[in-house]
Amino acid sequence: MNMRSNRTLLTAAALTVAVLAVSSSAPLIAFAAAPALAIAFWRNGVAAAVLTGVTAGPRRAELRGLLRGKHRDGLFCVLSGLALAVHFGTWIPSVQLGSVATATALVATQPVWQGLIAAGQGRRPSTAAWVGIALAVIGAAWATGIDVGVSSRAVLSDVLALIGGMAAAVYTALGERVRVRLSTTTYTWACYGTCAVVLLVVCLTLRTPLTGYALSTWLAIAALIIGPQLLGHSMFNYALQHTTATTVSVLILLETPAATLLAWLWLNQTPRVAALPGLALLLAGVAVVILFSRRGPALPPETGAGAVDVAGSNDSAS
Repeated sequence: MNMRSNRTLLTAAALTVAVLAVSSSAPLIAFAAAPALAIAFWRNGVAAAVLTGVTAGPRRAELRGLLRGKHRDGLFCVLSGLALAVHFGTWIPSVQLGSVATATALVATQPVWQGLIAAGQGRRPSTAAWVGIALAVIGAAWATGIDVGVSSRAVLSDVLALIGGMAAAVYTALGERVRVRLSTTTYTWACYGTCAVVLLVVCLTLRTPLTGYALSTWLAIAALIIGPQLLGHSMFNYALQHTTATTVSVLILLETPAATLLAWLWLNQTPRVAALPGLALLLAGVAVVILFSRRGPALPPETGAGAVDVAGSNDSAS
């Protein structure tokens, strides 16, 4: 087997591991018996702590420039971290309030909002991308309309998931301003750190308990950090060295059916059959947006910001 074949197999293996890792995120959140904001804090706080050694070591020169306010990169990192806090502070509660399937699909609309932001900046999406946006909106309306007949709690979950997708798009748009100068590791460390501080303040203000959980919950939080937050992101960044961002972004959409299947088998969350056509239409629309956008979209929220700087790749939120 030649080197190219080995690289292809390694890339395929990395993408498989990455998709499985990020697909476990929503089921783990639904399983964890802890407040949503606390889960969001621990997930980002521990990840930032893990990245501190790398950032303060091999990336210390870049870190010094960031702390000195060079190019206003620090400001944009803080703003990105705030958007990331909104993303986690809305999407994680949405998973706990509603179904894994719907929450994961609705937050995956991030490329749609990214396209609309680009349009607002004068970068017009292609006609096909507009068609994709329309399909995604119709699919989201379908799924949310089904939830109206279920409960107000389910509708609130849908709204929070959509806000989470919007916040992820803002996070990515802000990140584009600094990623031309900052490595993935330094940018991720700054955003995760800012996000963790914001979430800690919110948790303390609301008197959200940050400790006292059962061992099973701590294990779920640890799995969230190791799997989706660090391993999944790293594997996607590795794959981006050998394939296109568009390919990776489309494959990330497999997170929704995979998470739905995992929640069904593990948590006995049976998907609402009436909502499935809407979710399928939504994901198809997002795929069209990704494939036909004039400028390659950043990775969806659950997968983007790489924990290890193995590629100068684009990134995203969660």
